[in-house]
Amino acid sequence: MTQLPFASPAGSAGGVAAAALSNEEILRYSRHLLMPEVTLEGQRRLKAARVLCVGAGGLGSPLLLYLAAAGVGTLGVVEFDEVDLTNLQRQVLYTTDDVGRPKLDAAVERLRALNPDITVVPHRLRLDSGNVLELFRGYDVVADGTDNFPTRYLVNDASVLTGRPNVYASIFRFDGQVSVFGAPGGPCYRCLFPEPPPPGLVPSCAEGGVLGVLPGIIGSLQALEVVKLVLGIGEPLVGRLAMFDALALELREVRLRRDPECAVCGPNPSVTAPIDYEAFCGVRGVEAEVDATGIPAVSVQEFQRRRLAGEALTLLDVREPFELEIARIPGAIPFPLSQLPARLHELDTAAEYTLSCHHGTRSAQAYEALRRAGFTRLQILSGGVDAWALHVDPTLPRY
Repeated sequence: MTQLPFASPAGSAGGVAAAALSNEEILRYSRHLLMPEVTLEGQRRLKAARVLCVGAGGLGSPLLLYLAAAGVGTLGVVEFDEVDLTNLQRQVLYTTDDVGRPKLDAAVERLRALNPDITVVPHRLRLDSGNVLELFRGYDVVADGTDNFPTRYLVNDASVLTGRPNVYASIFRFDGQVSVFGAPGGPCYRCLFPEPPPPGLVPSCAEGGVLGVLPGIIGSLQALEVVKLVLGIGEPLVGRLAMFDALALELREVRLRRDPECAVCGPNPSVTAPIDYEAFCGVRGVEAEVDATGIPAVSVQEFQRRRLAGEALTLLDVREPFELEIARIPGAIPFPLSQLPARLHELDTAAEYTLSCHHGTRSAQAYEALRRAGFTRLQILSGGVDAWALHVDPTLPRY
């Protein structure tokens, strides 16, 4: 059973003993106090706890709401993005009126309104190797609600280096995962996935989609693990990965072991300081992917200029057919990535092709597949159909 050291410098002065509850708080948390696994002592532990939530998006929304409601005394929120209309399908922290606002401002306002007895600490920043250790040392538990690999690996490494448990979760389409990494004696994220994936290999939720209710389920499980760690009750998901399939409504568990050769948590670590992983994972958009991998690219503005000038440009749209019904660049030839191997015979290895998708990830995958098949005159359309809607044809729907 994992216990948190609230007597450590991260804990509030005086620890649990100083976390007295007012009469109003006793009434607010009365349903907790009636439980023999929680009681007044447990609620004091929650009030003394300092939890840092990295990300206030799909996972961060239920995570933050339930931790605030549960009475976690200090909630740190790391976020730098703005509320977008596409967020509202799953990010229940926000309303339509919040579109365009900084997420951090809207999240802090909502959390303080939900529970004025807690302290919400905003951190308007991008986590990087220069700020992550100092930030983590100010908290007892870190909850990773991010959706990209560079931050995921950075959070893991900093969690191990600072000795802070990392309550991890991830979602994609209909599937979710939850675990606790970096706890004493348990494995870390790198024990499961030693190295970040290469650029373009794993699609993001923006590329592959996510069922709106899934973050609510997985983020709530993540909040549950945080509360269990703080209270020191039950069996936290240390050395276990919970895998949820929403379509089958099935929750499976995989046992995880600590890797004795792990580069971070092993006895002879090679990673002894935080690393910035953006260049390895290629998540700063297509422009960064091009820089990192050498894939030739053309901006949507330049492509349109050359097309209007009369150049014969062939644009292959590698998205799936159902996406073409949402938005389509005029003149683009449907050539789904899933059908590419079977349709190579339709293409001319001597011809020049521009590859487009939603944002750019699948274009990079198609580029690599075509290069291996002997095609040499290739480039990708930076930002795909989304960039086209932003910069060329604003009447085109964005999704």
